[in-house]
Amino acid sequence: MAMVSTAAAEGEDARGHIPNQLGLQVRSAFLMDAATGQVLFDANAEVPLPPASMSKMMTEYIVMDEIKQGKLNWDDMVTTRENAATTTRQGSHVFLAEGDQHTVKELFIAMAVGSANDASIALAEHISGTEEQFAQRMNETAKRLGLETAHFINATGLGRDDMSPKYQPASIDGETVMSAKDAAMLAYHILKDHDEFLEYSSIPSYKFRERDDKPLINYNWMLEANKEVPAFRRYVYEGLDGMKTGHTSVAKYCFTGTAERNGMRLISVVMGADSEPARFLESAKLLDYGFNNFEMKTVIPPKSVVETQETVKIRKGVKTEIPVVTQNDVSFMVKKGTEPEITLLKTEVKSADELVAPIENGTVVGSVTYEYIDENGAKIDHTVNLVTNEEAKKASWWRLMFRAIKDFFVSLFNGIVDLF
Repeated sequence: MAMVSTAAAEGEDARGHIPNQLGLQVRSAFLMDAATGQVLFDANAEVPLPPASMSKMMTEYIVMDEIKQGKLNWDDMVTTRENAATTTRQGSHVFLAEGDQHTVKELFIAMAVGSANDASIALAEHISGTEEQFAQRMNETAKRLGLETAHFINATGLGRDDMSPKYQPASIDGETVMSAKDAAMLAYHILKDHDEFLEYSSIPSYKFRERDDKPLINYNWMLEANKEVPAFRRYVYEGLDGMKTGHTSVAKYCFTGTAERNGMRLISVVMGADSEPARFLESAKLLDYGFNNFEMKTVIPPKSVVETQETVKIRKGVKTEIPVVTQNDVSFMVKKGTEPEITLLKTEVKSADELVAPIENGTVVGSVTYEYIDENGAKIDHTVNLVTNEEAKKASWWRLMFRAIKDFFVSLFNGIVDLF
């Protein structure tokens, strides 16, 4: 996925903000298309900063991975241990006591909606044995996902000094940090691999226990689901259904958001805003920039013929080659009112030895890659599968025999010609 900077940091102001073309009052910002990973805005976005509770997105990703792999179930019971029960009460929590039992789903929602640190730790210890071992897995997962700056020391995003000395990770140095770009990429992978997350991140409030006096209120004021809540009406953003807020005194106010309008989903990140309202107002500016200025343009429709690869050779079929077409469309995010010019970069197809009849219509036999260079010079590649456009039936034995005889004599004749 190509990345392009549309705003370069030239030095922070007195409040730590960086200059950028949108005038965002933040330390860093990033905007990308959720479908393609195409970058639409970048301000100081590759600098690692404390993400606070936005790091819980990695905890959430791993929990959902465990469920997807069948190692964990939503209704599994989790027993609270000492670490979760004694974690600092300065941050968000649901007052878990040692020995308390709750389902994975209950704790996950408490983490996704209420950003509960104790719920995050309880899940981490249930999966990996200790929070430190879970943090090691977080870092391994970050590498696997291609996150370049992300470094985790715990499941919550709390600073080392905010952890109990007994549970500070001896095997992991430093503090939790992550760039705005990496936060967006983590959100991208959550949406790509576990889109059910939005079912939880979009919950406006959640009563963790029946006996609780008040429900947990989602820290994400921008949720479209809050449109009837007077206190949040000013911040509600059409189509917004995720993803994660974060705040500590060091990180200031951070937010990774995602919104979908007219089939176009964007991911936004702001880090280091001055206040809780500011992180949402700045996020709205960032998302507005994306929705108001960009659109998805389809340049190659599905089932299109590629001029340089109209057919593929096959073996043992009635025909010796069959037509192929693109499986899906090729689309790029472009400035509204512009037409993207694309270049065919490469085609790759299986050899005839790998394509032996019978072959069903729609079988993937290769791929084609197109390149688009945007107005900032960024190169964006899009690869789609090539599929067969008709069924290839197996030839009868006599047809194959006569074809082999013909091929033999053609080869023999060509060999004789080559002698002269």
